Amino acid sequence: MKSPIRFALAAAAAVLISSCAIAPAPAPLAAAPVVQPYDVVIRGGTIYDGSGGTPFLGDVAISGDRIAFVGPQAPAPGRQTIDATGMAVSPGFINMLSWAPVALIEDGRGLSDTLQGVTLEVFGEGESMGPWSDGMKALRIQRQGDIKYAIDWTTLGEFLDYLERRGISPNVTSFVGSGTVREHELGELDVDPTPGQLDRMRALVRAAMKDGAVGVGSSLIYAPDNFADTPELIALTREAAQCGGMYISHIRDEGPKLLEAIDELIEISAKSGAPAEIYHFKQSGRDNWHKIDAAIARVEAARAAGQRITADMYTYPASSTGFDAAFPLWVQDGGLEKWVQRLKDPKTRAKALAEMRGPKATENTKLVVEEPDKILLVGFKSEALKPLTGKTLGAVARERGKRPEEVAADLIIADGTRIQVVYFGMSEENVRREVAIPWMGFGSDAASQAPEGVFLKSSTHPRAYGNFARLLGKYVRDEKAATLADAIRRLTSFPAANLGIRDRGSLKAGMYADVVSFDPATIKDHATFDKPQQLATGVRDVFVNGVQVVKSGAHSGAKPGRVVRGAGWTGWPGGGACH
Repeated sequence: MKSPIRFALAAAAAVLISSCAIAPAPAPLAAAPVVQPYDVVIRGGTIYDGSGGTPFLGDVAISGDRIAFVGPQAPAPGRQTIDATGMAVSPGFINMLSWAPVALIEDGRGLSDTLQGVTLEVFGEGESMGPWSDGMKALRIQRQGDIKYAIDWTTLGEFLDYLERRGISPNVTSFVGSGTVREHELGELDVDPTPGQLDRMRALVRAAMKDGAVGVGSSLIYAPDNFADTPELIALTREAAQCGGMYISHIRDEGPKLLEAIDELIEISAKSGAPAEIYHFKQSGRDNWHKIDAAIARVEAARAAGQRITADMYTYPASSTGFDAAFPLWVQDGGLEKWVQRLKDPKTRAKALAEMRGPKATENTKLVVEEPDKILLVGFKSEALKPLTGKTLGAVARERGKRPEEVAADLIIADGTRIQVVYFGMSEENVRREVAIPWMGFGSDAASQAPEGVFLKSSTHPRAYGNFARLLGKYVRDEKAATLADAIRRLTSFPAANLGIRDRGSLKAGMYADVVSFDPATIKDHATFDKPQQLATGVRDVFVNGVQVVKSGAHSGAKPGRVVRGAGWTGWPGGGACH
């Protein structure tokens, strides 16, 4: 017989064993979360997020082509870490008026702008790289200057895709040129479109908008754009408005009829339903400098009434264009070749030059006739004339013993081009005032090029190399004409919003990673009118779509630029905004 004590012990053991057998297994310890590194962390910079608000010390993290984090401290490391101590870190800058298309065909780096922090080039002042007819293509090949290229596209959208395939460092977008659309249907003649022709022009605008154009751009002081009347421009712009686009214009006059030209832009905006922007806001000619107050008031009155009217500018007191801005428009009717032929005819030439000396002369014309030393010759096609590059029209006139307007006509005939020149007709004080205007963006009105190779065959305006660095260095830091936060806003989120561009222009998680790191204490333009082809300094790092294109102040060789599409692009979910 078993002992009761032993039996009890055995029973207890059995219960214990049974209990242990059915008890749940202890929960495993929670694993530490796996921290995925970002591709890039820009650490410890002063963050200007593009809003114009108060900057803060913090980090910007990039994963793939997007911004993944903006804040005081990134929660994960980066495969690449950039120490931005002492640097300003901002969204990439938007060049609202770029003439870079041909330069980017030649050199996709866009060096002069990229080294200033530009990550988006906006084309289309009056003329665009499509839509082109076969005749237009042939004419453009005939008129090519130092840079030669084949034309392997027809529409504007095809051109932008072509640039992207070639490889470019900046992103690109474009307006469709009202002058290009007009030339497609009417040639370069001073004629009005028939209803059928206007319908075809409107269809070309709509097609360009569906390809991703951001609106309609005009340049109304030049032929053939000037031949368009206001109703024609309203009709074309209405097509852009119906696709979420805007109207942007080199207005019809920047001198004696400046205010009337601003009124026309405001009217086009109101009647088309499109927001509108004035290209390179300025007052040309000493007699018109005082009109700045009235010009600002015109825009602000329209804005107060609910219209979206804005402007952009370059940061220099001199413009640059061709002699076509100084010669009568009637002599240019039919295009460049007709202009040259008319100047070869003594009677027609005499009539044109007499008009240039008369009381109705434009401000650029007055400089040619009365102050030719304020006109700098910077671009010739002919090798025989290139030695004149860098001289003033006045100096050449004295060398030849002729009146300056006669010399200008001679040069046009000899070169077979409009000839690129610089006009010193603006007020430095007005430029300083305009820099501070809250509805003012910025555009170089120049190509983005390099101080090497084919680009050295001609000269240029210093704005091609220094426009944005000059803003941030001279006007913001040195002269305190604007705050750094607001200047960055008007280089980034402000133009992006005006253009209706998605996912760019701000430092926010989810936005495309177009990011600039620069030293606000040292950023500086070095280009001058005597020596314009000098690169700016002070921008240290630039990312485009998450890829570093500038590293420690030097170009990396990367070309990740893409086409940025407008709201009407049919590739958007739902097929775009056109209605």
